[in-house]
Amino acid sequence: MKHQCSVLSFFSFFLLLLRCTSTFAQSPAAAAPAQAPAAVVAQPPAATPTQAAQPQGGITNVTKILEKAGHFTIFIRLLRSTQEDSHLFSALNDSSSGVTIFAPTDSAFSELKSGTLNTLSDGDKSELVKFHVVPTFLSTSQFQTVTNPLGTWAGTGNRLPLNVTSYPNSVNITTGLTNTSLSGTVYTDSQLAIYKIEKVLLPKDIFASKAPAPAPVAPAPEKPTKAVPAATVESPVAPVDISSALLFSQNHVVGSVGIVAAAMLLCNVN
Repeated sequence: MKHQCSVLSFFSFFLLLLRCTSTFAQSPAAAAPAQAPAAVVAQPPAATPTQAAQPQGGITNVTKILEKAGHFTIFIRLLRSTQEDSHLFSALNDSSSGVTIFAPTDSAFSELKSGTLNTLSDGDKSELVKFHVVPTFLSTSQFQTVTNPLGTWAGTGNRLPLNVTSYPNSVNITTGLTNTSLSGTVYTDSQLAIYKIEKVLLPKDIFASKAPAPAPVAPAPEKPTKAVPAATVESPVAPVDISSALLFSQNHVVGSVGIVAAAMLLCNVN
């Protein structure tokens, strides 16, 4: 009997121990409140290089593109000094037809006669820049179907001709004073195209000699008059008193008759 009580006591102690162990193992989890999973905050996608290059508002900055490309320092200076850079900004913002720019490199300007740009007026500089801008977007494939002469911001007419000829591997540009080809694409999208050229496009309106004014018509030479012999030329004489001349003539005749009559009388007497 004593042995059975010992076994029973041991078994009761063993069950109590298992219960306590289970309680202690579960108590930390039960005591701690359940936590919701941490929310994942979505990060905005990093801007691509193309997006980073776009200025605020999505308008392409022509001078920034040319600066990044390099070798267009003089053309950029002309764009800014004539304020055509602002004109381009407005046109790209407002126009749906786009813009095409033929951008001369610094080496293209170096081929001009020294001091050429300094001799131009502000108006001529502005016209020179505008002559390099076509008021519509033209891809390289569209040069095959354009109608010559191309209209530019400078205008149209026989003093501002700009003709483009497309070949399988090149595009040629002529102005009557300049003959060059596209040497590369600086930038292109659906609205703006900038092409590199190695010569400055010179408009006749500025660089061709102006047609001289017509010379006044000289009067027709007079027909030479025939020379008159000197003997027949009458020299002017002073007016003569005719009555005195007649009286003298009459007296002279009378005197002569008297002399002749006297001579005959003497002859008869002898």
